[in-house]
Amino acid sequence: MSGKGRTTVEQRWVLGLASIGAVMVALDALVVAAALSAIRQDLGASIEQLEWTVNAYSLSFAMLLMIAAALGDRWGRQRMFAGGLGLFSLASAACALAPSVQWLIAARAVQGVGAAVVMPLAMSLLGAAFPPERRGWAIGIFSGLTGLGVLGGPVVGGAVTEGLAWQWIFWINVPVGVVAILLVLVRISESRGAARRLDLGGAALITLAVLGIVWGVVRGEPAGWASAEVLGSFVAGGLLLLAFLAWERRAPQPMVPLSYFRSRAFSAGNAAGFFLTAALFGAVFFMAQYMQVAFGAGPLEAGLRLLPWTATLFLVAPVAGRLVDRVGERPLVVAGLALKAVGMFWISQVSGATAQYGELVAPLIVAGCGVSMALPAAQSASIGALPREAVAIASGVYSMMRQLGGAVGVAVLAAVFAAAGGYESFAAGFTRALAVCGVLSVLGAIAGLFIGVRRSVVPGAPSARPEPVEEPV
Repeated sequence: MSGKGRTTVEQRWVLGLASIGAVMVALDALVVAAALSAIRQDLGASIEQLEWTVNAYSLSFAMLLMIAAALGDRWGRQRMFAGGLGLFSLASAACALAPSVQWLIAARAVQGVGAAVVMPLAMSLLGAAFPPERRGWAIGIFSGLTGLGVLGGPVVGGAVTEGLAWQWIFWINVPVGVVAILLVLVRISESRGAARRLDLGGAALITLAVLGIVWGVVRGEPAGWASAEVLGSFVAGGLLLLAFLAWERRAPQPMVPLSYFRSRAFSAGNAAGFFLTAALFGAVFFMAQYMQVAFGAGPLEAGLRLLPWTATLFLVAPVAGRLVDRVGERPLVVAGLALKAVGMFWISQVSGATAQYGELVAPLIVAGCGVSMALPAAQSASIGALPREAVAIASGVYSMMRQLGGAVGVAVLAAVFAAAGGYESFAAGFTRALAVCGVLSVLGAIAGLFIGVRRSVVPGAPSARPEPVEEPV
């Protein structure tokens, strides 16, 4: 059923339940970071094993996004979304019951599979439920809550670990997931995309390509960026990506029609989303640690000190979503990422060894407002660029680019941090890492300049909606 045929009540249920699923997934990307010390002591984990409790989730998440989006079109978005929530909840229980670190890593990988289903299907449900004139507002709320989940991961993890035990960061997903599944099945109508044959060859190639690239990124710091393992992963990932593009060019029903990338809004929106998420995940990873090292704060207090940053997502993103519907995506992406860059460069200048917390409040607010403006706009540019029946493809590509951006951002900043002395000279490493966050934000703003003034419909792609279009590149 199209967005115009949905009732306002059902649209609100779609928005609420899609946001709940996305927040669960976003929280678990970094919620475990605050509990790593407790996990190490409880399960006797090594440093490398602790890294894999984070990386196993990211790898399976990134690998399977495109397949999940395609299956949602074929088998039903509501059904797949509920199934993803179910798998995510079961894997969360397995994480909480883990008797060993090996068990925990395996359960985290399964969690990532569930997350790979939940995130693109959440955006697909939004795209199908809301007509173009209200989609920006809905995506604004959705993006604000999702961003809050990313930034709130270390806070929630710290609070739960301090107040209860590290296992409860996973147990909390189970009752929330069960209730959400029941409501999804009762309150959301089923929807599907265009009936197409599943592109198994394309699915296999893009999955293996992402595996190679993400593996090289997450192993770069521990194994060495010039090691045979890392270089081989990048080469294999790159060759598989080229093979995927060649396959898609010849496939009768490709998973991702390459003509879609002729749209400025689609291509630039995805590029902006990549750099935005790279800067965001990298900043979250180090900001929470900085508050503990520089000011002696515990995990919970460190999260509270980030409130000038995190609160802006909840307050500004919905407003930015409304503005997207009125002024378009490009001004908000460019201005938002420019503000993000200003905030990151500002923090890098005032965060020396003798920094006072009061000096960080203003740049945290500036950076937070920038993220809040750019998140919904970049997402809207990508998803709104394609016709309604291709919303699952758009959401799958955008989710994959965001996940790749997050992995690349953390890895690049970790390398810069280590090169500056690492934990032996935390202030110097943090300063350089935040400056790189500023550079990534600038690159995102430059990508945003290529977003057209109006949404585009790609030539060669069927469309059933009479929306204004821009000329493709």
